[in-house]
Amino acid sequence: MKSSKSQFTPRKRAYMQRRLDQFDVRQRFLIVCEGTRTEPQYFERFRVPGLVVRVEGVGMNTLRLVDEAINCCDEGDYDQVWCVFDKDDFPIENFENAIQRARERNMHVAYSNQAFELWYVLHFEYLNSAIDRKAYMEKLTQYLGFKYKKNDPDIYQVLQCKMDTAIRNAERLMQEYRPSRPGRDDPSTTVYQLVIALREQAKPLSCV
Repeated sequence: MKSSKSQFTPRKRAYMQRRLDQFDVRQRFLIVCEGTRTEPQYFERFRVPGLVVRVEGVGMNTLRLVDEAINCCDEGDYDQVWCVFDKDDFPIENFENAIQRARERNMHVAYSNQAFELWYVLHFEYLNSAIDRKAYMEKLTQYLGFKYKKNDPDIYQVLQCKMDTAIRNAERLMQEYRPSRPGRDDPSTTVYQLVIALREQAKPLSCV
């Protein structure tokens, strides 16, 4: 009696193994945002399969947001926990204490000094001089060709093809601050670190 042969060709088996490997390394993210719409809408657009990304827009200040992230973390099993918040007008000490508290709990921080919109601007230019937060909006309106609105649900799609440029600009910007003092490093952002982590897990999107 002839032994039955595998129904899968070597190429098919290799493909299935890659799929299994991808599944095995899939990570669960908890992203707790200071903002209730702008940041959550942006991060929810990353195509991470399944209910892997939980975005909480809590509308709290920096220290309270970190405490909320700790509470959320205790409620679920997450591989990476991220706090997303801006310097805005918060005191330097509060801002830096929030970052330190998060890191002491092995959480990551995607901060921006002064505003999250700095990350958007870096898709178009390398900006290393402090400007008013209103100027971020004006720059984005100029680059986008239409009036920028903080809660635009389509901003991810508009910017996605320039994401590599933004990452390079953000990395270059952060290298200017040695040693790093997040509360005084204006402008600065570590949002790119969260973006890199999400892209490693997300399904690729084609640029149009």
